Formats: sequence, C-alpha cells, structure tokens
Amino acid sequence: MARKYFGTDGIRGRVGTGPITPEFVLKLGWAAGKVFAQSGRSKIIIGKDTRISGYMFESALEAGLVAAGVDVIMLGPMPTPAIAYLTRTFHAQAGIVISASHNAYHDNGIKFFSSNGTKLDDEVELAIEKQIDERMTTVESAYLGKVERMTDAPGRYIEFCKSTVPSGFSLRGLKIVVDCAHGATYYVAPAVFEELGAEVIVMGAAPNGLNINEQVGSTKPKALQKLVLEQKADLGIAFDGDGDRLAFVDRNGELVDGDELLFVIAQDQMRTAGSCSGVVGTLMSNLGFELALKDLEIPFARANVGDRYVNELMKSRGWKLGGENSGHIICADVTTTGDGLVAALKVLFALVNGSAPLHDLKTGMQKFPQVMINVANVDKAKLVDNAAINQAVAAAEKKLDGRGRVLLRPSGTEPVVRVMVEGEDGVLVKSLAEEIAAVVEQAAA
Repeated sequence: MARKYFGTDGIRGRVGTGPITPEFVLKLGWAAGKVFAQSGRSKIIIGKDTRISGYMFESALEAGLVAAGVDVIMLGPMPTPAIAYLTRTFHAQAGIVISASHNAYHDNGIKFFSSNGTKLDDEVELAIEKQIDERMTTVESAYLGKVERMTDAPGRYIEFCKSTVPSGFSLRGLKIVVDCAHGATYYVAPAVFEELGAEVIVMGAAPNGLNINEQVGSTKPKALQKLVLEQKADLGIAFDGDGDRLAFVDRNGELVDGDELLFVIAQDQMRTAGSCSGVVGTLMSNLGFELALKDLEIPFARANVGDRYVNELMKSRGWKLGGENSGHIICADVTTTGDGLVAALKVLFALVNGSAPLHDLKTGMQKFPQVMINVANVDKAKLVDNAAINQAVAAAEKKLDGRGRVLLRPSGTEPVVRVMVEGEDGVLVKSLAEEIAAVVEQAAA
C-alpha cells in the first residue's frame, strides 16, 4: 500500500503547512500511541533538534501520546542517533525525533524509531496512518500517560559514543575544528572529542532556533574549510542539523565526503582485522569508491538512495558497514542507524591507528568526475521506455567504454528527473550529461 503521510524518512514539510501543523502532529502522536499501546502500557521517548518549532511540536506529540495512555520521556535537543540509542537502552516501545535534518529552520518533520533503534516497519507506519483517520478519543483519566524528563541524556550518549572505540584510545595531539550546524550536536559533539583528549575549536554551536544549518554544517562546509586553514588544524568535522550525517575537511582544506570516509573505515578494517565483510553504498556512490574497494577485495553493493534502503541491504547481506556519499554512515557493528559522531570516531580511529593524516588515508581512492543535472517540470509518465532517452543513454555508455556510468533517477517528491553521468574524463562526462538532460527535457515536454 502507498503511504499517505510517511516518506522514506518520516514525515517532513514546511511548518504551518499540512501535514506539519500542530493539529496534525497532535493527531499523529495520538495515533502512534494507540498503535503502540495495543501491546499493553507503552513508553515512548521524544527528542528534537534546535529549530524553534520543536517546542510546539514537542508539546503536541506529548499531548497526543498522553491522551492515548502512553508514558513519555522527554529528552530535549539531542542528535537523531542518540534517540535511537536511548530508545533501545530504556526498552521503550518507540522513539520519536522532531527534526528536518539538514533543511532550514522553517521546515520540520517527525520520524520514528522502533524499540530496536531502527526505522519502523512498513506495517507499523501503515497502521499509524490508518489510525490517524479515526476519531480522536482520550482514555479515562486514571489511564492517561505520564511524562518525565531525562536530565542526563547528553551524558549517557557521550559515554556511548566513546565506548564505540577501544579503551585507551586517545585524540591527544590532534587539533580539530568541529562544526555543529547550530543543531542537535552543539553540546555533545565537542564534549566527546574533548574528553578523548583533542584540542577542539567549536563553530556552529550557538543555536537560537532560527540559525540551524545556516551557512554551516555538513551541507555548507565552506566556513569550516576556511577555519581549518586559518587555525592550521589537523582536520575539521561538520555535522548536519540532527547529527546523523557528517563531512570531514582535511588539513589542506579539502572536503572529504561520505564515500571517502567509508573507504577510510573499510581500509582500516582490512589493515587491523584483515577483513571487511562488505560495504553497501547507493546508486549515487562514486564509481571510484567501488573500484577502490575492489582493489582491496572488499565486496560492494548498491542500494536505492536513502539510509533505510542501505540498512535493509546491509542486513540482508550480513554486512556491517554502509552509507551514502552525503555522509550518512551506518556502523552496524556498534549501532543501529546512521550516526555522525560514531562514524567520526571510526574515521579518527583509522587516522590514529594508521599514524597518517586524513589526506593520505583517502589517497587509495580516486573519485571519478561526476555531473548531475536536475531536469525540472517533467511528466515522468512520458519517460517510461522512451526510445529517444534509451538511445541517448546507450550512446553515452558506449562512449564511456566501461569506465563510467549513467543514471537517470526520478525524484520521489517533486517533478524532477536527476541525470547523473560519471567517468574518468570530466569534459566528456559534462557533455554527455548535458546531452542526455536535453533529450529528457524534450521527451517529457
């Protein structure tokens, strides 16, 4: 069944526009509470990022859950992966995150974790959607849910993050610039690196409700690149607004993306443990990443874009490492979901363990030039088995001669088709992407 409200990563949109309204979120909290309460008295954890609308939606969710007879634990501002971790450790029936990730402050969203700290199964999301359409009722007063606040949540998560690297691991001697995107990692991220001995220079850690992701964070790394060079730091680390994705900057000010970070982690596993079971990337993962893993004799598989699909493929293969070039990295040997802080520590362990700077560790992977063109206002129905498009793609693949690839990916949320071409020759890649995009635009007109 098609979902009415849930996307691949919860429910998201502009604040005040359906479904991201207080009325809907109240009903959503009640509906989720009714579904989870079917197995008896339930407990649900709620956390949020730092955007101003989080206060409003936190209250709405709380009221809906309590009306359904569910107990609630409030965390306040915490990274998304921290909510997943605390949901597991407190044996809660679910965790709820109020966040729109890397979006601007005027957007917000609601996403759920299961009791295992993973994304909800489709069946549960559909059950919640069905319940939303029912008339809202309130349980008898004696059965209303109770609410408490977890005051030591940051400390618990900080200790968890540190536990994912070996005892005695130290960052002493490293100078690190940490960009918290004025988001949910503003307190915990600097604390983790400082407690492990690093000299930490903090930026993007003064949230005011309106500045989340504003010219800072993993999707806007220029300020971090500049500060790393100015401070002559060993590296920089940028998180997004809710802390589930990251990017690094090496000491030369060069951006290091998710594909390169995954390569560094996998390469270190080969060096220290002698094996890496396999790595899951996505359709957007760079071909150079795939070839670098092949050189290390590490299996590689591509999932659809989205950490949900990466996680599913990892589980089916029994592999423990996967992620996206956007910086969502899942280290399933220690946690259940994409976690920027945990992934950062894995990279730093590889750096310290290999006694080499980040710039040197990534040189085993050579990224192929990649060009993406978004063709807007497209009637996607006209593109199915279109002869002209198929011919253009076939011609491009012939010119790439096995050392590149072409990907056409319709957006799931807007009338856009993404045309991506990558290969060894950047000039050829750009011209082929433009040619295919022109054919797509003409065919869909």
